[in-house]
Amino acid sequence: MAEDLNIVTSTDKAEQYQSLIPQIEALLMGEPDLVANMANVCAALKEQFKWFWVGFYLVKDGELVLGPFQGPVACTRIGLGRGVCGAAWEQEKTLVVPDVDAFPGHIACSSASRSEIVVPVFKDGKVVAVLDVDSDELDQFNEIDAQYLQQIVALVNFK
Repeated sequence: MAEDLNIVTSTDKAEQYQSLIPQIEALLMGEPDLVANMANVCAALKEQFKWFWVGFYLVKDGELVLGPFQGPVACTRIGLGRGVCGAAWEQEKTLVVPDVDAFPGHIACSSASRSEIVVPVFKDGKVVAVLDVDSDELDQFNEIDAQYLQQIVALVNFK
């Protein structure tokens, strides 16, 4: 029975992304400003899913620097390999963390964060940013989030 609930939840989540992506495409269409586009992506994701925190960190001078976000105040700078964001950047892959307290070296910008997904953003084969999403619930993210969030960050034109 619990497996049936997970299937429904996964299907519902996929449907939410499928309805959100055209809205994000419309928001981004014709807008050349990167900051405006990142801000609107964060707002659209936070509004749709009611996540605790959604934001971008940009690779600048060898570290991740806070970019547009929605949610409470956040860490401003994160080093390569530090925390989930730094690890996703270093490993150049999406990381899904069901319980942030179990992640070695997790950076607790907020004690309310319980689970996290970080999606690297690539330009010319290099990571130029990461999308960081935190939930105040455990085990909030899965492969469906990874798949659709990767599609969404690919829509943003990182120059």
